[in-house]
Amino acid sequence: MKKNIVTTQWVKDYTFVSTNETNQSIVMDSPASKDGEKIGPSPMEVVLMGLSSCAGIDVKLILTKAKQNFSDIQVKVSAERRDEIPKIYTDINLHFVVTGTDLSEKQVARAIKLSAEKYCSVSHMLQDTVNITHSHQLIEQAD
Repeated sequence: MKKNIVTTQWVKDYTFVSTNETNQSIVMDSPASKDGEKIGPSPMEVVLMGLSSCAGIDVKLILTKAKQNFSDIQVKVSAERRDEIPKIYTDINLHFVVTGTDLSEKQVARAIKLSAEKYCSVSHMLQDTVNITHSHQLIEQAD
């Protein structure tokens, strides 16, 4: 079993920096007041970033293996959180926008489904507590 180690260091106010074993870091922050500034995404936004990146990586890999001619993949995430503490996500939608030429609707839908049902570890960790849905759009690239 693989073990990951991350160290998170308080910087100031509500700013923390998390660093992995290969010294790659991400800054996370929460505003000190309701309308206060922050210098990085919140930990909950990082959860959405991790989910969308995980799914995006899967879809890219599957579409590449399916020999789909894509030039861009965007994963746009919308999420709703409950008002009660802990303010967890209740619903998350991952909307994939795939740009390319002669893309197969069937192959894109299959890639998204495989990511959701089989491959995306982040999605599997969240699926028992969050309603995760998927949608997609194909954009034909101009020559």
